[in-house]
Amino acid sequence: MGRIGLSCLFPASWHFSISPVGCPRILNTNLRQIIVISLLAAAVSLLYFSVVIIRNKYGRLSKDKKFQRYLARVTDVEATDTNNPNVNYGIVVDCGSSGSRIFVYCWPRHNGNPHDLLDIRQMRDKNRKPVVMKIKPGISEFATSPEKVSDYISPLLNFAAEHVPRAKHKETPLYILCTAGMRILPESQQKAILEDLLTDIPVHFDFLFSDSHAEVISGKQEGVYAWIGINFVLGRFEHIEDDDEAVVEVNIPGSESSEAILRKRTAGILDMGGVSTQIAYEVPKTVSFASSQQEEVAKNLLAEFNLGCDIHQTEHVYRVYVATFLGFGGNAARQRYEDRIFASTVQKNRLLGKQTGLTPDTPYLDPCLPLDIKDEIQQNGQTLYLRGTGDFDLCRETIQPFMNKTNETQTSLNGVYQPPIHFQNSEFYGFSEFYYCTEDVLRMGGDYDAAAFTRAAKDYCATKWSILRERFDRGLYASHADLHRLKYQCFKSAWMFEVFHRGFSFPVNYRSLKTALQVYDKEVQWTLGAILYRTRFLPLRDIQQETFRASHAHWRGFSFVYNHYLFSGCFLVVLLAILLYLLRLRRIHRRAPRSGSAAAVWLEEGLPSQKIAGTL
Repeated sequence: MGRIGLSCLFPASWHFSISPVGCPRILNTNLRQIIVISLLAAAVSLLYFSVVIIRNKYGRLSKDKKFQRYLARVTDVEATDTNNPNVNYGIVVDCGSSGSRIFVYCWPRHNGNPHDLLDIRQMRDKNRKPVVMKIKPGISEFATSPEKVSDYISPLLNFAAEHVPRAKHKETPLYILCTAGMRILPESQQKAILEDLLTDIPVHFDFLFSDSHAEVISGKQEGVYAWIGINFVLGRFEHIEDDDEAVVEVNIPGSESSEAILRKRTAGILDMGGVSTQIAYEVPKTVSFASSQQEEVAKNLLAEFNLGCDIHQTEHVYRVYVATFLGFGGNAARQRYEDRIFASTVQKNRLLGKQTGLTPDTPYLDPCLPLDIKDEIQQNGQTLYLRGTGDFDLCRETIQPFMNKTNETQTSLNGVYQPPIHFQNSEFYGFSEFYYCTEDVLRMGGDYDAAAFTRAAKDYCATKWSILRERFDRGLYASHADLHRLKYQCFKSAWMFEVFHRGFSFPVNYRSLKTALQVYDKEVQWTLGAILYRTRFLPLRDIQQETFRASHAHWRGFSFVYNHYLFSGCFLVVLLAILLYLLRLRRIHRRAPRSGSAAAVWLEEGLPSQKIAGTL
């Protein structure tokens, strides 16, 4: 019977055979060949396992990137390493109506992936506290004396200069962004204040500060920045990494004829303050309009922007709807409600000859106040006495006309245009009153359940005021809840419910609203979104310096920590090849005396051998 012979075209000449019964004849080889085979097998195994380790480790990093990033943000309480030359800094001053706050941010060198934003975080001082400082009054107070503005803001900039390393000042961008207080000033006064900042700050500070770095931003910009900041912390701008992540199909603005792309579903935000309510969410698909007038209005409410570091990267274009509703905040709504009560009661008393609310014995029965509580409304020297009846359903019915809904399609609060929301594939976060109304008293913050919230609100409203006070004295409510919260919790619960479900048309079975005070234990300011947006082109500089890595996406994520496994394996293979070649030369040298003169001439002169005895 025959046998199967296997040989390898390595520099050394060796082989082994398999006998007809399938037993390797490797024992026929000499000891040196066995050693060589073992070393070669070890090298191949090392190379294989190195690749496997790299792939698995990199795969785990990719798979767990979401968790790792979130965990890093939750536990990111270490002091910023100001001695690290690869850490960069940025400064944003929020000039609000009641005061100005400065935020110092920092980020490491960009990773070179054009799909990623800078990993910006709040800088922390040596005591691990965020580098933030606030001063009063608001910058708008200097409307008539703009020459004093630079002196007013200097303490904030000195504070930042003390924390940012001196060597980094010239490359640290400074943004001074003014909001509500400045918006109401005449344009001439706004310009005078900004001129003073642009003239004096470069004289005293070395920060990167140009004309475009100081401006009065619109409510729309502020809303977009808030939306960017929250979704950045949630990791919604990262690319899809596993099949379990919620995604949306997006038509890129300006290229609706092109094929839609899939990317992570972003979160919408709802923010109800004391005076206004705001909503912002991505509009992933093209929308139609009921009329040309509605289309014109929509242009002022839809913001389209590119978060990519390269403007040609259209996959990073977002279309976001942002609307602000003045007078729809919790306190402003209660004031409007009381004004309506007062006016209608006075008119009815005059027409019908009644005395409702004019004395404590004949109070106006208010369904939006807790049961049996007494309250007063004072206007124009007159007092209207109230007593709560705690009827949550009647309260909701009473305040429904305040939504100012119209019969037009695709409208929300106050008849303002609102693009459709895909409720089955959406997620929203509710801040401020959305959180306070659900958590402070009802202790239901977090995942919102309309049915459970309604039951709790009804129960609270129908509970006697004396019992609520007793619970308050026993500390059964949130630590920051006060008597004002207890008194108006019933009204604000009804108001929040109506704004959310009737005003914004969210179905009562909607289960994807999370009410929150912070995101991952952090207060997310719109200033984070502002610096993310304004520094989005900075990574391009780092990417251009790494053209090779950027053009080979498969290897972009590998650092030398992983590559050295592969390098070691390749080095070992080359070393073994050299060793085998030397062994071949040694074997040929040993056989030379037995090969005759012809072989000697062949070896020395490189000429063809006539016939050489033996098999190589």
